[in-house]
Amino acid sequence: MSLVHTKLPNTETSIFSVMSKMANEYNALNLSQGFPNFESDPELIALVERAMINGHNQYAPMPGDIFLRERIIEKTNTLHNSNYTSEENITVTAGATQAIFTAIAATIHRNDEVIIFTPAYDCYAPSVELFGGVVKAIQLKAPHFTPDWNIVKDTITDKTKMVIINTPHNPTGTIWSEEDMLTLQSLLKNTNILLLSDEVYEHLIYDNAIHYSAAKFEDLRQRSFITASFGKTFHNTGWKMGYCIAPKELTKEFQKVHQYNVFSVNAPIQKALATYLNDASHYLKLSDFYQQKRDFFLKQIQSSRFKFTPAKGTYFQSLDFSEITTESDVVFAERLTKDYGLATIPTSVFNKNKEDFKLLRVCFAKTDNTLEKAASILNSI
Repeated sequence: MSLVHTKLPNTETSIFSVMSKMANEYNALNLSQGFPNFESDPELIALVERAMINGHNQYAPMPGDIFLRERIIEKTNTLHNSNYTSEENITVTAGATQAIFTAIAATIHRNDEVIIFTPAYDCYAPSVELFGGVVKAIQLKAPHFTPDWNIVKDTITDKTKMVIINTPHNPTGTIWSEEDMLTLQSLLKNTNILLLSDEVYEHLIYDNAIHYSAAKFEDLRQRSFITASFGKTFHNTGWKMGYCIAPKELTKEFQKVHQYNVFSVNAPIQKALATYLNDASHYLKLSDFYQQKRDFFLKQIQSSRFKFTPAKGTYFQSLDFSEITTESDVVFAERLTKDYGLATIPTSVFNKNKEDFKLLRVCFAKTDNTLEKAASILNSI
């Protein structure tokens, strides 16, 4: 007799863990999991050390350090012409995934329907299901991965409680246009549907494109949890630092859960980030930094048999292998790791019904040396 009746019977080990484990086993270059293999800014590391030495080693306030909250709100209001306040609209979290989980935990009840767009980051659906919600997945189609708004309209019912979006989009590297956001705003207007906008790659936008945050649109802003990640932004994913911005009413519900599953997050890192954010160049220069890496990598593989459209955002690039093999993306990704020494992510695992578009996701947040070695392998296939 089992003592446990699982609440997530269909949940498997994360593909990120699977591929990283395989990369270690076969001593493969790891372009699978989304983390940089270079160090965070020494200035930021020194600020964390200074905060520790100066005694900021006890609990931070539950919503987050007030100086950090002020810097985040200043940044958001400046970039998106919004009107949030540091007292009522923000919570500092243990990474963006905790923020996403907490927003869902605070608002989703049994049988509430939640629309997600697949391929989707793998924490969305299990979090919804854990609280009795019903996932309504809408599949975005290759190669452009743009929403079909007629399908979205038809999927919305009187049971729809939340829509989850992600732009810039992991794993495809696409971004939503202003027209997409305005169409979404129109569909949700005069409803009680919440929006959870995952914007962890907000500062990684290329080719002079614009990040259209939910914060830019008044009606969306009034119904949105917006989540973001310092780990993604400042090359230190292991620090697990993020935040959630939301209207006063939603922030109040968010913090009811946050105070009991985390309460507060790393105090010295919050102090350091509050100082670091005084210099806007630390995040405004990131698009150029990562676009150079994207362009360097794509130039290296331009003679390969892989097809690609340059990513518009994130630090992920999709590679189309349909002219190389008829294998499934999972089988091909495993073979790449074992036989060629290169770990990637098969994107079908993020799709509705695991639909296979013959695409692999690679992370280009790596040193040029790593990218050159990876390109050499891809060119040999």
